[in-house]
Amino acid sequence: MRGSLLSRRALPRLRQLSISILGSVKIKLLLSCIIAFTVIALLSGGSGFMGWNNHSPAPDQFSAPRKGYAIVMNTWKRYDLLKESISHYSMCRWLESIHIVWSEPNPPSDSLKKFLNHIVEANSGGGRQVELKFDINKEDSLNNRFKEIKDLDADAVFSIDDDVIFPCSAVEFAFNVWQSAPDTMVGFVPRVHWVDQSKAGNDYYTYGGWWSVWWTGTYSMVLSKAAFFHKKYFGLYMNEMPASIREYITKNRNCEDIAMSFLVANATGAPPIWVKGNIFEIGSTGISSLGGHSERRTQCVNKFVAEYGRMPLVSTSVKAVDSRNIWFW
Repeated sequence: MRGSLLSRRALPRLRQLSISILGSVKIKLLLSCIIAFTVIALLSGGSGFMGWNNHSPAPDQFSAPRKGYAIVMNTWKRYDLLKESISHYSMCRWLESIHIVWSEPNPPSDSLKKFLNHIVEANSGGGRQVELKFDINKEDSLNNRFKEIKDLDADAVFSIDDDVIFPCSAVEFAFNVWQSAPDTMVGFVPRVHWVDQSKAGNDYYTYGGWWSVWWTGTYSMVLSKAAFFHKKYFGLYMNEMPASIREYITKNRNCEDIAMSFLVANATGAPPIWVKGNIFEIGSTGISSLGGHSERRTQCVNKFVAEYGRMPLVSTSVKAVDSRNIWFW
């Protein structure tokens, strides 16, 4: 009698103990699976995660050969910066040609041309030959960077300033993004506009720089100091865009990049695409470093709106990010 009573009391305890043991086994099994999965993931991609391999896999490693892009580089009496930029970009894959926009009163020296040609030739390995050309202009105007280039074979143009450097991997990624939307501007330097509510009457727009983009999370322009666009926009800029805009730019020596953003947005009705990339600014001076820069840019925006008769810029919050280079995305 007493033994049966003890067995009945022990039975619930045994059940409780077995349930506890079973739950513990399940938890340990789950933890073991998680650890095993983590180890496998680290072993398969660990070198990149630990920083042992700084080279991202080529996105088109197994694709057929394709057309490349041309660099159109704006410069002005900064020969050391020009040499450094050409030395860097001439090593980038898919680059077909480099066109230096030259608007100085004197032509480029023979020594400068010889040096740059030597650098480009030395960097043109792997069966490719990058062509280097100086596009000489008689007039000093910021519009020169958007003049048509008659012998330009590539459809894609990477417009860049001589004092801005991006890694070749970032440029190639931006080129891939542009190929998915070749009518759009794809660039690294976003800017934004908004309606100034404090101004009564007609809409008055304000130009916002990088911190405005960061604060609002939106943008409506990518600057041509580092952007891809189709070469057809050269012809539209010089022949179809209102001549008064080009005259305003020449007179004020500013805002040709905003004008190109207006032009593309007016043609497409779509926003640009901002590509995230590490920027290295090797120059110390420029138009943007002068006082009152934002105010002058705001005047440009409103001037161009008046010329178009409407605001063509389209705002967006979309950003293109190369997920191969980040752990969380």
